[in-house]
Amino acid sequence: MENWNKQIVGSILVALCLTIACDNKPQEEKVETPYAFLIGTYTENESQGIGLLNFDPDKNVLDVSVVASGVNNPSFVIANNAQTLIYTVEETAGENGGKVKSFRFDRQNNSLEQIDVQDTKGDHPCYLAMDEEERFLVVGNYSGGNFSTFKIDGGKLIPVQTIQHEGQSINIDRQEKAHVHSTVFHPDGKYLLVGDLGTDKIHIYKFNPSYAVPFNHSDPAYFEVAPGSGPRHLTIHPNGSRVYLVHELTAEIGVYSFENGQVGYVESFPLTANDFVGNVSAAEVRISPDARNLYVSNRGDANEISVFKILGDGNLEWVERVKTGGNMPRNFILTKDGKYLLAAHQASNKITVFERNVQTGKLTKLSLEAEINKPVYFFGLD
Repeated sequence: MENWNKQIVGSILVALCLTIACDNKPQEEKVETPYAFLIGTYTENESQGIGLLNFDPDKNVLDVSVVASGVNNPSFVIANNAQTLIYTVEETAGENGGKVKSFRFDRQNNSLEQIDVQDTKGDHPCYLAMDEEERFLVVGNYSGGNFSTFKIDGGKLIPVQTIQHEGQSINIDRQEKAHVHSTVFHPDGKYLLVGDLGTDKIHIYKFNPSYAVPFNHSDPAYFEVAPGSGPRHLTIHPNGSRVYLVHELTAEIGVYSFENGQVGYVESFPLTANDFVGNVSAAEVRISPDARNLYVSNRGDANEISVFKILGDGNLEWVERVKTGGNMPRNFILTKDGKYLLAAHQASNKITVFERNVQTGKLTKLSLEAEINKPVYFFGLD
């Protein structure tokens, strides 16, 4: 009887342990559905602007609405971690460049209230980035060939620095001058990497948030990629050791090492099949949430997404390429649980959905589609 009582007590303790205090393993992030995304667009009238997409795979619903009309070409949209503040470019040109705007975001009512607007000091702003502590907002100006930095004060934007790039490269139509196309903070928080399509360079800046001007060129100040490549968007492996750079003009994904502020070339992969004939224009690159796969879109006559496996050393292995189901897949995004990929098509005003095999990374297109005028960017909401 004594042993029986001990077994009963032991079973009770085990049950309590499992339900209360004995789970020391990290838990998978719980992602609520429907999934929600902000959508950056190009606009043609005052009724268009920043979009909101809700995707409920259980109910087979893909719903799109405009939550901030009258914003002119909000082609890149991001939010703070609390998702109470929204920042967007207005990809326009003028005497003082384009615009950057901030909004207060009421998530419950999905409404935006404008807080501030500032000139970007460069034409056609096309990229936004915030440091991890959300102290600074960096705006890349494509036609201006520069980037501007703003200090964030409760959503107010205070201009603190503009850095101008100079130079050109071998493609006389697209590389006649500097064209800043991406500004990405390194995971270690010490550097900013800037992809410049016009000069075929990855610029490397040291980030010192306590300085009056937070960015200064590192040493070396940049890394030159193959002439005519056209650096566009880039993303960095979570461990910081690899940089994956879209070569827009040659439709490749380049793999680069990163160590102690220095970039080095590792390898590159074409995004088209050997027998492909037609125009190309590589666009977006994203890493899956589990860091197992890399995805890259290619526009032009291809209209495909290429899938790669990320190996243990951070290098890549080609898996497949799939048609996106629309024209000009400028941008795409993966849901935070990695189960789905949504692709935005600028030329066909269409959003398509793929289911992702989390083991292989392969994509299967679903029948769900939605329409919105010229969708060109996604930002995932909680």
